[in-house]
Amino acid sequence: MTAVARSPLRLPSSLVLGAALLGLIAAAAIVGIWLTPYDPAAFAVRDRLQPPSALHPFGTDEFGRDVLSRVLAGAHLSLAAGFGAMAISLAVGVPLGLLAAFHRGVTEELIMRAVDLLISLPPVLLGLLVLAVTPPSLGKTIAAVGLVYVPILVRLTRAVALGLLQEDFVQAARARGEGAVPILWHEILPNAWPPIIVECGLRVTFAILLGSALSFLGLGPQPPASEWGLMIAEGRDFLRQAPWICLAPGLSLCVLLVTVNLVGEGLRERLDPQLSGRAHA
Repeated sequence: MTAVARSPLRLPSSLVLGAALLGLIAAAAIVGIWLTPYDPAAFAVRDRLQPPSALHPFGTDEFGRDVLSRVLAGAHLSLAAGFGAMAISLAVGVPLGLLAAFHRGVTEELIMRAVDLLISLPPVLLGLLVLAVTPPSLGKTIAAVGLVYVPILVRLTRAVALGLLQEDFVQAARARGEGAVPILWHEILPNAWPPIIVECGLRVTFAILLGSALSFLGLGPQPPASEWGLMIAEGRDFLRQAPWICLAPGLSLCVLLVTVNLVGEGLRERLDPQLSGRAHA
C-alpha cells in the first residue's frame, strides 16, 4: 500500500522540452568521445588563435586546437560531474536520512549533527577542503561535489520519512510485525521517491556548476582535458584577443544548465502533489 496517488500520465511541456534537449546533449557527448572534426588534443601552432570559420566553426585556441572538437570531447565530463555527484549524494544521503528517521535518539543525533556541520560550510569551500588534500582528478571532483549535497538529501529524506511513519499503512505494517528494513524498503522508500527525485533534478544544475567552478580553479580534470570549466580558465588570458576560446564552452555550459533546469522544473511540476493538483483541477 502506498500513500502516493497516481495521476494520469500528463507530462509538462518543460519536462518534454528539457528531456529532448538533454537527450541531444547526451548524444553529442557520446559522439564527442569517439568522433570529432579534429583531434581535440592535437597541437597545430600555425593555426593558433584562428577566429570562427568554415574549417573551425568555434575557432582555435592558443595551441591551434579546434575549439568545437574540444567542446564536444568535454561534454561528457560536465555531464558526469553533475549526474555522478547526484548519484553519490543519493547513495549516501537517502540511507542516512531513512536511518535518522527510523532510529530516533543517539543515532539520529549523530547523523543530524554531522549534517549540520557539513551544511554550515559553503559548497565551494567544502569542495576545496576535500580536493586540496589529494591530487585533483575527475573522480575526486565528482566525489567532492557529491559530498556537498549529501546533507541536503539527508535532511529531506528524514523529513519525508518522519511524515510517512505516521501514516496508517506504516502502522499496519508494524502491527503485522514487519521489521525496520521491510518497512523502510517496501513502505517508506517508494513514497519518499517523488520529492527526492524533484530535489535531485533541481540540484543537478548546481552540481554541474560547482564541478565546473572547481575545474576552473584547477581542482578538476587536468590539462590537456577539455572539461568546459578548465577550457574557460585556459582561455581567460586570451579573452580580448580570442574571446571564442571562452565563449564556446561558456555558452555550452549555459545551454546545459538551462536544459537540466527545465527537466528539474518539469519533474517538480509532474511529481509535486500541490502543483499536480492545480494542473488537474
